[in-house]
Amino acid sequence: MPGNEFSSWEDVLRSLLGEDAAAQAIEAMRAAGLDPDAMGEAAGLPKDAGQLMAMVNQMQAMLASSGDGPVNWGLAHDVARQQVHSGGDPSLSAAEEARTRQYLQVADLWLDPVTTLPPSGGSRSGLSRASWVERTLPTFQRLAEPVAASVVAAIAATLQGETERVPGLGIAGAQASDLLRRLGGAAFGMQLGSAVATLAREAFGFADIGLPLTDDGAVSLVPRNVDEFGDGLEIPSDEVAQFLAVREVAHARLYSGAPWLRSHVLGIVEAYAREIRIDTDAMERAFREIDPADPEQLREAMGSGVFALDVSEVQRRALERLETTLAVIEGWVEVVSTEAVQGQLDHVPALSELMRRRRAAGGPAEDTFKSLVGLELRPRRLRDAAQLWSTLTTTVGIEERDAVWSHPDLMPSSAELDDPKEFAASRARGSQDFDDALAALLDEEEPPS
Repeated sequence: MPGNEFSSWEDVLRSLLGEDAAAQAIEAMRAAGLDPDAMGEAAGLPKDAGQLMAMVNQMQAMLASSGDGPVNWGLAHDVARQQVHSGGDPSLSAAEEARTRQYLQVADLWLDPVTTLPPSGGSRSGLSRASWVERTLPTFQRLAEPVAASVVAAIAATLQGETERVPGLGIAGAQASDLLRRLGGAAFGMQLGSAVATLAREAFGFADIGLPLTDDGAVSLVPRNVDEFGDGLEIPSDEVAQFLAVREVAHARLYSGAPWLRSHVLGIVEAYAREIRIDTDAMERAFREIDPADPEQLREAMGSGVFALDVSEVQRRALERLETTLAVIEGWVEVVSTEAVQGQLDHVPALSELMRRRRAAGGPAEDTFKSLVGLELRPRRLRDAAQLWSTLTTTVGIEERDAVWSHPDLMPSSAELDDPKEFAASRARGSQDFDDALAALLDEEEPPS
């Protein structure tokens, strides 16, 4: 390869691994029914020589060190940034930034009369897709940590097994094992980076999947994604952006007003991920039962067969808690946001129903997260939760409704979503009992005349 020029994926492997190791790897791939160039095409490798050389240089630097853990999170960061830039990610103009800040400021003003939870106190800004990646990647890294080590070990074991099936090509020794581990860590890092890039291309702000993606109370919109979403609607773009801004700010107020909620939600996700088992047999089958000439089959194989199909009892309970929690959060945001925009916007019912269906049905964001940590993030009982919060507002008022967020033990359970009237009545009884007890205590402490 004079001049470090690459004409095929095999050239890339030779540059990364050296002639001897690359020859072994290429022969092992072909013996296992895999075509190296088809793998390169399926992985979306650039065809431009300059871009390919830059990628190879980056991969060489990545393989030169193992990093601080089983996954190279720096590679995840770089892949995410590169992918959002490749799709076009212009910086925000001064006008876009000012307009976005105005949407978010107006959202706070509209929310003030309809909730007792105060503004979050974080920054208000517009974001490019790359900036969204920078702000959210640490949270995705935290969520992926519990499963990352298992995935990397399984990938390394699968690669080891494939080479051992070919006589004379078995990879052995500590150095080879370390190489396979780093390759597995690179694969997971690239998967994470690609997943976050997918989310960055469609996220409106920090609240799209219901999880708290920042810990500083910041609220933001990604104007390009908001504009692309509004292009297919027969609703003025300013109205779409303002509606989404109200939802974004409402989420931030909730997580800020209930400081325990962020760790509660992320803890449920982490508990689920810790129980995930990697199905190495399915992983091997996914690599072997494909047509190597079909990039689409290869792409699907690389993203399937990783997580075990069986759900443990611990996971089942965690999933039920997560679905209920997300539904309760989304239901509160929907009710409060709808109250805030009533009389302010003209297409409230259409926008509310649109967002409800988007969250309930899922989309690329939810699919991407599922491929990353094996978990769906869908508030399946969103309508029930919204009905509960509406009933509670009517029965006990805004202050008592929002007081439910003062402690995790007060949150409605899945069973209580079945009977919102009884939940509201119990809150009303509890409030009256508290008032009566307080009055009796004050009477006892009042000195005799």
